[in-house]
Amino acid sequence: MADSTFVNSDSSDDATLSDYAEIIVVRHGETAWNADGRIQGHLDVELNDVGRQQAAAVADRLSKEKAISAVYSSDLKRAFETASIIANRCGVKTDPDLRERHLGDLQGLRLKEAAELKPDAYVASSSSRTDQEISGGGESFEQLYCRCTSSLQKIGMKHRGERVVVVTHGGVLRAFHKRSAPAEKLPGKILNASVNKFHLAGEEWILKTWIDISHLNETGYLAAAFGGDNTSG
Repeated sequence: MADSTFVNSDSSDDATLSDYAEIIVVRHGETAWNADGRIQGHLDVELNDVGRQQAAAVADRLSKEKAISAVYSSDLKRAFETASIIANRCGVKTDPDLRERHLGDLQGLRLKEAAELKPDAYVASSSSRTDQEISGGGESFEQLYCRCTSSLQKIGMKHRGERVVVVTHGGVLRAFHKRSAPAEKLPGKILNASVNKFHLAGEEWILKTWIDISHLNETGYLAAAFGGDNTSG
């Protein structure tokens, strides 16, 4: 089992919940395409049986912690289904700005074949340039970053003093990590159904917990974390 990474900042350790919004960001559960190493992006793939078990494990864990005021989700099936399992008795608010990065011509391909079949798109997706768009209508990392961090900022402002859950995707979580810890390298792969905790106090984002999968001891997880590192899913 991979270790969870905990990041604490002194600026919020002594603060009360009324000073910030506590946002639990969960990557959606596993899909058949995750397991097959296939690039999803905006393509709408549902959870597989393992993914549903993972979502139930997250729901069970969160139900034993502090009360949740609201659940938000990407509008793609794999995220919405995960969120619905977590929400249980309350509705889920969907937001297309929480969608995965659009990967253009790479969507639907297996990663191992992408470089050969769509070399230009593959190079663009791996570029260190944040403004590099991907052929076939794909987004740059900068475009993804702007839309999804703006969405989370709005949620944080609306729910100050509350605890909310957001279910989204690996690429979006990469952007959230960049926003909260811009000087730090992304530490490891972003696993399906992982729990990540952020405190948002106005414009300040504080990363408190990163890739916690302690609740997946019984269900297991996809060690390759496909879609959660440099590829999006």
